[in-house]
Amino acid sequence: MTLTADEVYAAAPFVRTLGVELERIAPEAVVGRLPFAPGLSTVGGGLHGGALMGLADGVAAVCAAANGEPGALPATAESTTHFLRPVRGAATATATPVAATGTQVLVEVRVTDGSGELCAHVLQTVRLVRPR
Repeated sequence: MTLTADEVYAAAPFVRTLGVELERIAPEAVVGRLPFAPGLSTVGGGLHGGALMGLADGVAAVCAAANGEPGALPATAESTTHFLRPVRGAATATATPVAATGTQVLVEVRVTDGSGELCAHVLQTVRLVRPR
């Protein structure tokens, strides 16, 4: 399915509110960037883990939707996050599908910092729900 950033922002306003910039949307990978903002930081000046999880959840949902049938809506069923190092500055998240069925997509998300270092690894199961 083909999605645009504007369609994502309309369907999931939190992604825009958080400040996620969707740089690439394709079935094989979704890339989003979260610029640093002081309001998203935590002790030590890094991006807060909740902000990073919001970034990862947003790109995972878009990835699942891009791999689903038109009209199916993504709903996170399970998410596991491993924080490996702080992100000081902007974060980039790349979501790729690991396995997809008609009803759910297993998505891997790699969150990196400005130097390309892996800072968080997320594995997320996203259900694809048909609107009633």
